[in-house]
Amino acid sequence: MIMRSITLGLTLAGFFASSNLVNSVEFKKFTQAAFEQAKKSGNPVLVEVHADWCPTCKAQKPAVQEIGNADKFKNLIVLEADFDTQKDVLKPLNVQIQSTLIMYKGLNETGRSAGDSNKKSIITLLETGL
Repeated sequence: MIMRSITLGLTLAGFFASSNLVNSVEFKKFTQAAFEQAKKSGNPVLVEVHADWCPTCKAQKPAVQEIGNADKFKNLIVLEADFDTQKDVLKPLNVQIQSTLIMYKGLNETGRSAGDSNKKSIITLLETGL
């Protein structure tokens, strides 16, 4: 009887882990076309400006991932822009520094932060796009 319960428990755990019942934020590469399409979708949009060498960026990404997995952010679109290689798209966004997060609701910017990896303040920023 115990083995049957363990087997059932493992089977159910595997089902839930492989199903789409858990929201998972997807980081997509920033392109101008993807950005325009995302803003027009009506979903909240986060532009995450990162650099591979940046320790703050490395702390931000898992924080955004964890927060984005919350049900209230299930429609969040995250576009990842590279600070070092995408200067042409960052200039019109007025990005001066890596580790910049910019939140949009529709066509409008609702908030931004730079150099912040604090989960509470990132949540506050993301909520401006809901």
